[in-house]
Amino acid sequence: MRKEMLIWKGGSSATVGKKTRRSFFKDVLLGSAALSVAPRISSAGKPADSKTRRRKPNIVYIMVDDLGKEWISCYGAEEIETPQIDKLAESGMKFDNFYCMPQCTPTRLSFLTGQYPCNHGFVNHWDVPRWGGGCHFDPGVLPSIGKVMKAAGYKTAVAGKWQIDDFRVEPEACQTAGFDEYCMWTGGEGGNRKSDSRYWNPYIHTKNGSRTYEGEFGPDNYTDFLLDFMKKNKDDPMFVYFPMCLPHTPLVTTPLKPTAKGSKEKHIAMVEYIDYLTGRIVETLEQLGIRENTIIFWTSDNGSSTPGRRNGVNINAGKGRTVEQGVNVPFIANCPGTIPQGLVSEALADVTDILPTCAELANAPLPATYKNDGRSIADVLLGETQYSERNWIMAMGGHNNAKMTDSGPENQWYWRDRVIRDRRYKLYVGTDKKAKKLFDLAKDPWEENNIISSSDPQAKSALQKLHDAIYQFPQKDNDFVCRPNPPQAWDRKIQAKSEIWKMGRPGDQHR
Repeated sequence: MRKEMLIWKGGSSATVGKKTRRSFFKDVLLGSAALSVAPRISSAGKPADSKTRRRKPNIVYIMVDDLGKEWISCYGAEEIETPQIDKLAESGMKFDNFYCMPQCTPTRLSFLTGQYPCNHGFVNHWDVPRWGGGCHFDPGVLPSIGKVMKAAGYKTAVAGKWQIDDFRVEPEACQTAGFDEYCMWTGGEGGNRKSDSRYWNPYIHTKNGSRTYEGEFGPDNYTDFLLDFMKKNKDDPMFVYFPMCLPHTPLVTTPLKPTAKGSKEKHIAMVEYIDYLTGRIVETLEQLGIRENTIIFWTSDNGSSTPGRRNGVNINAGKGRTVEQGVNVPFIANCPGTIPQGLVSEALADVTDILPTCAELANAPLPATYKNDGRSIADVLLGETQYSERNWIMAMGGHNNAKMTDSGPENQWYWRDRVIRDRRYKLYVGTDKKAKKLFDLAKDPWEENNIISSSDPQAKSALQKLHDAIYQFPQKDNDFVCRPNPPQAWDRKIQAKSEIWKMGRPGDQHR
């Protein structure tokens, strides 16, 4: 595969002695030749002890809910300050071109499986506990990053928003997916109004079952749970997945801003609380003495639902759309002494890359039957090279959900429209698999001038390259890949004119 140049905007690609960061890191992970190179130096100026150097790295993956770059100050946001997140970027690596899907559940499944929605089947959003229909995340037939990391000897935990299983049907769904411990907002369960609460008086599912936590603030519950997990397991390698509920609607006050009023003020309060919780996690890692052996990833599941302002430009809400502010989300990687500091990377990466990246960083084998849509970016993260294996990244989906049929939930198109881009050009491909729009993002970052008919040789070459990429996808998107759960009394039979179906678009390509 042709390699793509990675542009570094600052910092350096440091090495340790004659070894690259990556090869040195592998020595540390495997416990081999650990003393044949200079010891890593801690932030206090003391060599890290041999136990730390020989341990596999902890990995903490923080994914917030509905937040674009226009609400993170290190990405140029003008209406807010996010100092704790900014510190991660300043002392780590910030990515400019990281893609996710424009909707919630497609991104979450792509993270967990390392597959694009056309393969794992969650092409459209589907609230499993709310709408049911037998659909769910099935780690028995799909890969799961939790299972991969657990098999590699990691203690695993997840807290926050799950939404891809109904805990009334599968109370141990998180464990089935490979997570030893869990503390989850259930998602809004059909027929159970109290389950709609994820913030104040949250309805939370743990090994002790599901219940309301009166007078408490959900994001604190989820964070406290993970911090306790870290304290109990600090001597073992840990994989922590924190899919935050914040700042998804409903917009609410927070413990730090209990008098916030109006939509914008509450949204800002919620984002500031994300920053506060991020700081708590970093502080705890430092107190436990494991900060330098912990890789933190910080990102979002899709763009914002609240308009913002970034770098002098008013940004419309991107959630649910494949415009850049809908799918090109913040992505920061940080690990002192391992990931280069102060770098802004233009390397292409997307959410499918996380599973193979974590597996490589942890020296974890992938399942023999693993369908690998992602590409590990470990070499980029560890500062080994200025090259990325990615020629393009992809996002698909948008403003509609799946539909209920007599056969269960199905996606609304046989082949969902999608966007494919390299570092400069972005192509929109329709449900008929034909190229629709081409944008030169270097000259037109807000996608205002369609150059699909341009005679410019570079534009024509990019059009051909990006359109050719669609032949790497299945000719028909999968519907939800799972062994269906049995019907439940609260399942809703949603027909063509229902509240879910009407969010789709009319046309011959509908399922």
